[in-house]
Amino acid sequence: MQIVCGKCFTRNRVHDERLNQGPKCGHCGASLTPAEPVELPGDRLEKYVTGTEQPVVVDFWADWCGPCKMMAPAFADAARQRPNVRFLKIDTDRAQDLAQRYAIRGIPTLILFRGGREAARLSGALSAGQLLGWLDQQLAAAA
Repeated sequence: MQIVCGKCFTRNRVHDERLNQGPKCGHCGASLTPAEPVELPGDRLEKYVTGTEQPVVVDFWADWCGPCKMMAPAFADAARQRPNVRFLKIDTDRAQDLAQRYAIRGIPTLILFRGGREAARLSGALSAGQLLGWLDQQLAAAA
C-alpha cells in the first residue's frame, strides 16, 4: 500500500500487514499512520490524497468557527478509532483557493477521498459516533 507522509510528503510503500505496526516515513521518520488528524497546508492536499491508497477524510474548518471547534475533539476521536483511514484538517482561511475549488460553502465540511477523488461529502458539526456512522456507510457502499 502506498501512503504519503503528512510531514515531508514523500510517498512510502508499506506492506498491508505492517499498517498496524506504526510504520515510519523512509525519508523523515515521521509516523505514516498517526492516531491524530494531520493539519496540512492547502497546497499539499492534492499530493496527499492522490498518493495515498487508504481512504482520506478531510475536515475543512476555520479557527473562528464555533461548530468547527466543537467538532474537533470528535474528529480526533474518530481518527483514533479508524486506523485504516487517514484524517486531515485544512484551514479554509489559509487555503481559500482550495476551499473555492472544492466549493466549500459552509464549515465544517467533511470530504471523503478514495483513489484521489472525492467520494462523499457532508457539512455540519457531528459527534464522533455520527461521523463514524457516515464514514462506515460510505466505505461499505464503495466495497
